[in-house]
Amino acid sequence: MTETLPHTIGLPGAPGHVSDAGRPGPGTDGRAPQSGSEQGEFLALLRSGTALVEPVLREAVDRLHPSVATVCRYHLGWDGGDAGEGSSVARAGKRVRAALALLSARSAGAPERFAAVAGASVELVHQLSLLHDDIMDGDTERRGRPAAWARFGTGPAVLAGDALVVQAVATIFHAEAPGARAATEELIAAVEQMVAGQAEDLALEHRSAHEVSARRYTHMARGKTGALFGCAAALGAVLAQAPPPLVRTLRGAGSDLGVAFQILDDVLGLWGDGALTGKPVGADLVRGKKTLPLLLAAGSDTADGRRLAALLGPAPLPPDRVPEVMGLLETTHSRERAEAIAARQVKSAVAALDEAGLPEDVRRQWQALIACLSRRER
Repeated sequence: MTETLPHTIGLPGAPGHVSDAGRPGPGTDGRAPQSGSEQGEFLALLRSGTALVEPVLREAVDRLHPSVATVCRYHLGWDGGDAGEGSSVARAGKRVRAALALLSARSAGAPERFAAVAGASVELVHQLSLLHDDIMDGDTERRGRPAAWARFGTGPAVLAGDALVVQAVATIFHAEAPGARAATEELIAAVEQMVAGQAEDLALEHRSAHEVSARRYTHMARGKTGALFGCAAALGAVLAQAPPPLVRTLRGAGSDLGVAFQILDDVLGLWGDGALTGKPVGADLVRGKKTLPLLLAAGSDTADGRRLAALLGPAPLPPDRVPEVMGLLETTHSRERAEAIAARQVKSAVAALDEAGLPEDVRRQWQALIACLSRRER
């Protein structure tokens, strides 16, 4: 969600991380720190992915009832509302999942029209999840302006999310591709896992921090975020009927990246800059979300950890206790420990891709995406 450091999340060993000795650390995969060329490659992937999926997304929204389409266009930033940097409500356009779908197609040597369909289908599901997440979490802002439910009401926002998931399945089901049926099954399975992960996330809010293990958290994150990342990384290849071992590798790498992405989202939600992400900082604490830094601190078997666990019961945290909790998170080094776990997930994804025998240019693009996702600021 948000981040205080101006340039990097600071994964131990990640590109841009500064070691205890004050020197830049190596990349998460043992390579050199992120270069300007990697940043350029990453931005090119985002631009290409966005350009491919945008027309398909617009076609899907245009098929909806006018009142539902109005909510979707607002949520997607197409209504002319400005939210700063780069806008069309700029942060709606990150399209990381579209970039993953593009790399999936390229990894299988598939035409980019497969990436357009795959990326749009996954993006529609992702936008559904954001619409419904804001309602479930009670978040009234997204990307620096009112969330869709706060602007149009709960009913219209729920309905818009329902409509988007139907369009996601229809888009992939009707794709003119040899693997359209298998791709539809891939997408449905990912949505099922995502819903299960979200249900677990909600259930954990009602448990005390000391009752929830880091392993249980990781399982939740693999469903809530990893499932859709894994689907995006596999779907272009599935549409092309790529060999099953390649599909499994891409899916697994995407899932690992999704878990890392969720952990870094937790870090940003606690130590971030709301001006960058458009989400209020510290909201997860007050709401009682069991993010990984909180769980690591509560389970640290230290006096500060036990104090934090006592504060973070099943009930929401009073806002006036937030500074105390933040202090306890610092003294238990929970940020660094969470980032180390994220780094291990990234390393797992890198190792899988290294074994996949991808063309050198495609492997270089994967490397750029992974390096830049490891430096999340929003």
